[in-house]
Amino acid sequence: MAKPDDDGAVSLVDARIVLPDGVRDGALHIAGGTIAAGPGTGEVIDLAGRYVVPGFVDMHVHGGAGASYQLGRPDEAHRAASFHLAHGTTTTMASLVTGDPDELAGAVEGLAGLAADGVIAGVHLEGPYLAPSRCGAHDPALLRAPDPAEFRRLVRLGRGHLRMITLAPELPGALDLVREAVDAGVIAAVGHTDGTGEAARAAFDAGARVATHLFNAMRPLHHREGGPVAAALNDPRVTVELINDGVHVEPAVARLVFAATPRVALITDAMAAAGMGDGDYRLGVMDVEVRDGRAVLAGGTSIAGSTITMADAFRRAVSDVGLPIERAAEAASLTPARALGLDARVGSLEPGKDADLVVLDDDLRVDWVMKRGRRV
Repeated sequence: MAKPDDDGAVSLVDARIVLPDGVRDGALHIAGGTIAAGPGTGEVIDLAGRYVVPGFVDMHVHGGAGASYQLGRPDEAHRAASFHLAHGTTTTMASLVTGDPDELAGAVEGLAGLAADGVIAGVHLEGPYLAPSRCGAHDPALLRAPDPAEFRRLVRLGRGHLRMITLAPELPGALDLVREAVDAGVIAAVGHTDGTGEAARAAFDAGARVATHLFNAMRPLHHREGGPVAAALNDPRVTVELINDGVHVEPAVARLVFAATPRVALITDAMAAAGMGDGDYRLGVMDVEVRDGRAVLAGGTSIAGSTITMADAFRRAVSDVGLPIERAAEAASLTPARALGLDARVGSLEPGKDADLVVLDDDLRVDWVMKRGRRV
């Protein structure tokens, strides 16, 4: 199959192009790394009826291919990002679990340079301001109350690339930190919380706009106190993350979530074991065992991230949850792009946007990937 020439001019013909409003048969034209409005003069690639979906946007991922973002090391970050890129994730965040103040500062500072270079789209702090009773795979000894001074230091070291922070809204000072995050241009997310629905609603009113991996590490939905789940699903301002691996949330529940809100963002929450098979791994300072693709804390039952790719999450959304392919593509691309404020450039196959796309076969498995008009 031909590759585009040096300026990225290429036409993908005989394609099934997946758009938010349905699937269109035809051609997709690319020039200068962006999607063009009309035909160009570059290479012509016959896709023979394959699907073309927007490049996946993963707003919550810790690593892959045996590598982790946790220490901010460029070699590991490149390896993790390259692994997920090969599986269709053309825009990726770098998520960090709870660590001590100096470790997090060093990681944010190291990852900021990679964000400036376009390797990652930004840094996501999952913690350290989380509820001990809902700590999940975070070390409870490292959890702490919201600390404005620490947060400001991390914002400064992030040089504009600290993009999101997950915190428990019921903690002392949490709402003030939500407001400070919003003022600093950092997305506030509610997660790892044992708070009530009232606490979650207060955080959303203060400016939080994401619910981190809905249901997981979160006070459960109850018919007399809906908790953060009901608060998030009922708020039109809030995007809910969903780990669609069949382990964190069963397909029947995922189906209910998609029926309840149009603002569902598929995420992987993948850790270093993604793409590596069963074995023993680390997530932050915690030991993790992966058996039959399921990651749990060593010696326990707490789920410790996932081992999936966004391609897996997308395919399962169609095959197991039963979504139309365009709805699954929206959840894997446009919705997270909107949540991150990146939808002017990525998330859908529209003229003027980056030519980030994934070519899929009839079984919705990745055939090849393009980022900014170049095959990867």
